[in-house]
Amino acid sequence: MLFASSITVTPSLTRNHSLFTFFTKIPLLLFGHGSHVHRHLIHYPSLKPLNRDSNSFFVNKSIRHCSTAVCAIAPTHESSTTTKAAVSNKSKRKAFRESPEGVLRHKLDMCSKHGDLAEALRLYDDARSKAIPLNQHIYNVLLYLCSSSSQSKVESKSGGNDDERSNLGLRRGLEIFQQMGIDKIAPNEATFTSVARLAAAVEDPDMAFDMVKRMMSCHIPPRLRSYGPALFGFCEKREADKAYEVDAHMASSGVSPEEPELAALLGLSADVARGDRVYEMLHRLRTTVRQVSELTAETVERWFNSDAAADVGKEKWNVNNVKEGIAKGGGGWHGQGWLGKGKWKVERTEMDKTGVCRTCGEKLVSIDIDPLETQNFATSLSSLACKKEVKADFNGFQVQEWLRRHGPYDAVIDGANVGLINQHDFSFFQLNSIVNEMREVSPSKRLPLIILHHRRVNGGSAENPRNKKLIQSWKKSGALYATPAGSNDDWYWLYAAVSCKCLLVTNDEMRDHLFQLLGTSFFPRWKEKHQVRLTVSRRGPTLHMPPPYSIVIQESERGSWHVPTVTGDDIETPRKWVCATRAPPSDALSSQ
Repeated sequence: MLFASSITVTPSLTRNHSLFTFFTKIPLLLFGHGSHVHRHLIHYPSLKPLNRDSNSFFVNKSIRHCSTAVCAIAPTHESSTTTKAAVSNKSKRKAFRESPEGVLRHKLDMCSKHGDLAEALRLYDDARSKAIPLNQHIYNVLLYLCSSSSQSKVESKSGGNDDERSNLGLRRGLEIFQQMGIDKIAPNEATFTSVARLAAAVEDPDMAFDMVKRMMSCHIPPRLRSYGPALFGFCEKREADKAYEVDAHMASSGVSPEEPELAALLGLSADVARGDRVYEMLHRLRTTVRQVSELTAETVERWFNSDAAADVGKEKWNVNNVKEGIAKGGGGWHGQGWLGKGKWKVERTEMDKTGVCRTCGEKLVSIDIDPLETQNFATSLSSLACKKEVKADFNGFQVQEWLRRHGPYDAVIDGANVGLINQHDFSFFQLNSIVNEMREVSPSKRLPLIILHHRRVNGGSAENPRNKKLIQSWKKSGALYATPAGSNDDWYWLYAAVSCKCLLVTNDEMRDHLFQLLGTSFFPRWKEKHQVRLTVSRRGPTLHMPPPYSIVIQESERGSWHVPTVTGDDIETPRKWVCATRAPPSDALSSQ
């Protein structure tokens, strides 16, 4: 690949903020849902530093594992009855809620909920005047509110009362952060992220990046949000090398950027005319995002319309290397760098049903899916479903080898979804019409597999003689699987379709929490190639088969680019694409 990073991340800190020191005795407030203790003063006489730096934080595993500390402080007694223990716990929770600390926490949580910085600061000042002990949670709520008000200034820059509020949040936030160190309260990821946002508000991305490095020195894994203030700050100031350093640090920490971060790096690279980095970011968007937002699409257009984009590229290239790159990548990109020279023609366009661009006439490709990826995805899906469907015994769906005995199938139907499209009540008639249509388009001409929850096939409209006969015929043909009580049938139809490597008929967009659990870039690629969607009109249902091309950023063999946006839908309205092409020299396609 051409975009291997040459940035070296040094472990040294760019600044030396001596805001915290930890000593051998640490006051720690333990509280939370289900805790047996509402407040304790714990002493740790033997804390060891992580390194010799006097400004480093000190950590002790027992601090991080509050449950261990709670058990050690409040041991259970075998002679205590369950009733007495419950009463005791309830009393302790009530005592904490009514204590000064508990009242303060509740009020601050309400301030956080409503974004009331002024009231939160008043409560903080009042608590300090009354010597009410403050814990990590309270400090984090205050820092969050201060950083949120400061961040609003960065985003809106509207002036007036907003400026006064943000300046107040900035000044007090830094004071509170310093006081947290004086009180020897251990920070966590939320603490550092809030301070990084405060740093971004004073346009100091170096300090924001410093906070991430300090997190690492404290053995606190940074999250994507931890890097945002530094990354966006450097991008806004056009400090490209520092932004790329943050990006490299994210990679070394196992943190994956999403579209906002990649779009910011893309825009920065375009602004400083770093064509190699633009090329890298487009490919990273291709693998991570696939279809870009409108703002990202505008950034892409800005690059291709620039003079720097016209100058970048080569007039001659090795055709065989390009073809090999495309074959190795599975199609749709080659990774050999910019091909061609000269001004780009940039337009918004659409694809016809076969995947031919209506502007340049180039045909998009269908990118292959590795069969091993499919198998691995089916395995991980099964493992996750087994954990989530314990009561329904999802494992029985496979142990009984139901699919193996009755399959293979050319299609799986999400019965509940199909039977309810444009219907107030579940329609077996509509479901059956789709079943018959899918059988007609099936290479084997056999019935598809219908997944329905058992309550759909027992009682209600299922008892209608016509529907009952239909259900029996499906069962006899091995075309119906009824999921057990307490189950979520989504797991079953998705697993069946993935494991059978076949089409899936459903209008479910598969975006809810269940599908977010899958956490893999493979799933949208699989869905694009296998989902059959429906529209229902007075003339009956219409099947919309998967497109014969991949809806993903594509780099062609001739050097042109097609970038799909999220604008438009392949059924109701055509999807909008950014088409960027330029005419290659007459001898550009000759082998070197």
